[in-house]
Amino acid sequence: MSWGTELWDQFDNLEKHTQWGIDVLEKFIKFVKERTEIELSYAKQLRNLSKKYQPKKNSKEEEEYRYTSARAFLATLNEMNDYAGQHEVISENMTSLITGELTRYVQELKQERKSHFHDGRKAQQHIETCWKQLEASKRRFERDCKEADRAQQYFEKMDADINVTKADVEKARQQAQLRHQMAEDSKAEYSSTLQKFNSEQHDHYYTHIPHIFQKIQEMEERRIVRIGESMKTFAEVDRQVIPIIGKCLDEITKAAESIDHKNDSQLVIEAFKSGFEPPGDVDFEDFTQPMKRTVSESSLSNSRADGRPEPKFGGKSKGKLWPFIKKNKGAGPEDFSNLPPEQRRKKLQQKVDELNRDIQKEMDQRDALTKMKDVYIKNPQMGDAASVDHRLAELGQNIEKLRLEVQKFEGWLAEVEGRLSMRSEARRQSGLYEAQNSSAVNSCAQDRESPDGSYTEEQSQETEMKVPATDFDDEFDDEEPLPTIGTCKALYTFEGQNEGTISVAEGEMLYVIEEDKGDGWTRIRRNEDEEGYVPTSYVEVYLDKNAKGAMTYI
Repeated sequence: MSWGTELWDQFDNLEKHTQWGIDVLEKFIKFVKERTEIELSYAKQLRNLSKKYQPKKNSKEEEEYRYTSARAFLATLNEMNDYAGQHEVISENMTSLITGELTRYVQELKQERKSHFHDGRKAQQHIETCWKQLEASKRRFERDCKEADRAQQYFEKMDADINVTKADVEKARQQAQLRHQMAEDSKAEYSSTLQKFNSEQHDHYYTHIPHIFQKIQEMEERRIVRIGESMKTFAEVDRQVIPIIGKCLDEITKAAESIDHKNDSQLVIEAFKSGFEPPGDVDFEDFTQPMKRTVSESSLSNSRADGRPEPKFGGKSKGKLWPFIKKNKGAGPEDFSNLPPEQRRKKLQQKVDELNRDIQKEMDQRDALTKMKDVYIKNPQMGDAASVDHRLAELGQNIEKLRLEVQKFEGWLAEVEGRLSMRSEARRQSGLYEAQNSSAVNSCAQDRESPDGSYTEEQSQETEMKVPATDFDDEFDDEEPLPTIGTCKALYTFEGQNEGTISVAEGEMLYVIEEDKGDGWTRIRRNEDEEGYVPTSYVEVYLDKNAKGAMTYI
């Protein structure tokens, strides 16, 4: 089966068919290219989706990921990121193995096709030229034969006419012979041309055209094979990533199976346990006899039930149903004394651990700079040893400050742990506690002033009891916000990552609502909803001696 023999007269149709084949190849290239764009877009959307639900660093969301269910979700997000990467691999492989290769092949195919059909047209033009030569020779032979017949007839007519001179007859005879000779020459030329044409025609249809068409057939068959191989590669690129995608899905399944509901329930207890004992029985108060009413600590539940406000303590509490805890607006006290004992202990422990990490980080930097200084001393050409002295001094001061902070928080932590231990012992010895008189409470409240100017009522070690603040307090907490006492300008950028602090940007102007009380912190306000503490050394304070207590927010 050969195009040269079967399709010898279909030159134009073969030209159209091979052009169609190239169009199909280019269409497949365009299809694969659009598929790669879809894969890239899908991968990008998956990555953005995974990033969108990733926990923010140093945020409350990050703390929630201690639960197994949240960690499983985080693992799912990470696996989806890897899943997206595999779609990027599909796009890259299809681009390099299919789109790029086929684009180069199409250019080569077009050049080869152009060369073959150029040879075919050249052969067609040659055979057409031979045909034209044959036709011209044939017409010349035909014309000469007719001229010879006319000359012969004219001679015979002159020879039969008795009135014509002998010279005219001889002239007519010579002309007839000349014409006959020309006819014979044309006949010989026509015969030669015909033989030559037949030979050329035979070579054209049995040698040249079959050879050219055979090359075109081979070119087209290679194109067909190539597009088939590319389609296989198209499938193989997908198949190669299936094991990795399957592994991603297996990891998601594994993460889901790692969820431990019992463990999460225990973490909830650890996160929110207040350390308080449930209230005891309420004492019977006999109003039929004139006697002083006695109120136990457990009367809190009674107050909550009948809605009677408690007496005011220290002139600060507004007679809430929960007299021992003032719901904090904005920043809480530095020692977390506004929290229940167990939660306070956890917060203090976290703070101590955080400060220890900061100390270790500063010490690592100091060690690195010390080594650098030693290198500079030994090799002065590498740098000036004195250039790091200022930074080393800063690091030493930072480390000293952090150590003082650690000692302060460790002291509070030891105090809380001691109180928890003593309270636990005391509660094992008695079931109920007598309420302290108001003067004792007032005295304790004055000793425990929180950074926001309010008082956190705290009883003695034996009778201390704190109730967690709830949204219920909002109905009784109608204190006005602290008035502004001046303004300040942030000298440096401060990232307020701890509870009670606020982030500020260098050069930002803010309002001062509480001066530094010697602990190195100043309380500021940005607007009605944002206030907190910043290090005093980070801001330049401009106190307003004529502050009226009013403030306009921008």
